[in-house]
Amino acid sequence: MALMNIMLFHSTYGPRPAVREAADRLREAGHEVWTPDLFEGHTFETVEEGMAFNESVGKDELLKRAVLAAAPYSERGLVYAGLSLGASVAQTLALGDEKARGLLLLHGTSDIAPNATADGLPVQLHVAEPDPFETDDWLSAWYLQMGRTGADVEVYRYAGAGHLYTDPGLPDYDEEAAEATWRVALGFLGTL
Repeated sequence: MALMNIMLFHSTYGPRPAVREAADRLREAGHEVWTPDLFEGHTFETVEEGMAFNESVGKDELLKRAVLAAAPYSERGLVYAGLSLGASVAQTLALGDEKARGLLLLHGTSDIAPNATADGLPVQLHVAEPDPFETDDWLSAWYLQMGRTGADVEVYRYAGAGHLYTDPGLPDYDEEAAEATWRVALGFLGTL
């Protein structure tokens, strides 16, 4: 298996233990992983608190922090990955980085710029079904738009799981769905 350089972005809850656990799981598989802290140490107990903080910082500032975190490693050909909000950030960076090797989205997606291109970029998305933040209509439109960028997209849905179902510290946690997600995601990374 080829070793990947992975930039893993945290959710709107901030750099919780689940982010470190995810990074450790990826490292155990032989990958090099960075977990930038876009919230400067702030973590939150509820999604509402995290979203309020996110809005106070602003999308542009978060993206700036993410770009600065990724820039020293982008020449290596990064796989961008993220959890929920972090997936949105990862998607934005991957679509703007012609050297990106892949995109692993857990629990989230983002808007796609009309002129975005991602010729052949391998993309894997894992989301709950249903997911209040990733509705069926939204995901259908997202999938079509990603296809138009030239990305090679796979989508995995997990019936009955909560939104952030891979985080064992949250009520959304679903062990069966989480383990299935990590099995498939690690297989995906092994093909890059």
